[in-house]
Amino acid sequence: MMATRAQSRPERAEPGRSGETARDFEFTSADFARIRELIHRSAGISLSDHKRDMAYSRLARRLRARGLDSFRQYLDMLEADNDPAEWEAFTNALTTNLTAFFREAHHFPILSEFVARRSAPVSVWCSAASTGEEPYSIAMTLIEALGDHAARQATVLATDIDTQVLAKGEAGTYQFDQVKHLSPERLKRFFLKGTGAHAGMVKVRPEVRAMIRFEQLNLTDRDYRLNTQFDAIFCRNVMIYFDKPTQGQVLSRFEPLVKPGGLLFAGHSENFTYVTQAFRLRGQTVYELTRDAGAATAAGRAAQRATSGVPA
Repeated sequence: MMATRAQSRPERAEPGRSGETARDFEFTSADFARIRELIHRSAGISLSDHKRDMAYSRLARRLRARGLDSFRQYLDMLEADNDPAEWEAFTNALTTNLTAFFREAHHFPILSEFVARRSAPVSVWCSAASTGEEPYSIAMTLIEALGDHAARQATVLATDIDTQVLAKGEAGTYQFDQVKHLSPERLKRFFLKGTGAHAGMVKVRPEVRAMIRFEQLNLTDRDYRLNTQFDAIFCRNVMIYFDKPTQGQVLSRFEPLVKPGGLLFAGHSENFTYVTQAFRLRGQTVYELTRDAGAATAAGRAAQRATSGVPA
């Protein structure tokens, strides 16, 4: 097979890059520049210079799978054929999916207190769902905050651009090591323990899984085709892969999708303060709609004037 020949061919480093690890395929600066342009165009992702090795190692697998001999040949094929399946594989290869149950744990007590005060039914959008740990953590928090009965009315939309990780999330099956840090109470309440051939695995209970809808969505699309508003949006550790203009565009699309008084949760290394005027920082990487904050301030001033006898 051509893929086998490519693997067994003597490894070579790109000319002019001394000390670089030997590679199966030539990988030029022009190849990397073209990859950066294509992934930014298709998914809004800005690959920095230090992602060069990552791009090579992940996309080299696509060259082998397609029996191709060069990155130029692969990228020419990608653009010429415009095959949705290969574009999907290209995007999946270049997205990073680091996640965990109750990651950035300080957000979940905030969510719990917040939804307890909201009108039913509560809805939350997890916009970078990856393999499902985050939306399941959100669903568990809703159950704990609202109780089993009210939580049945609550919904979690879990989206991601990567179809492979969405499939894993939809399955809801994980290694026990991925949940062993959770309390015994949470493990018993929210997971089924695998036995026999599934020993060492856990599966999310059906009632938790039923709260979540998994769908593919590209945050850089102009129209998300969502006909609902959300009490909260989780967009954590994904904006760091977008440049500032793309971040601003995504946040402007979020604004009409947030219910009055709703919240936006960001990742620990993300700061939207200088990117948008639609949201303002409320707490540690938690944002609220600026229009809601302004309305609350105006209402507070009116109440002050009323109690002090000052005319409005």
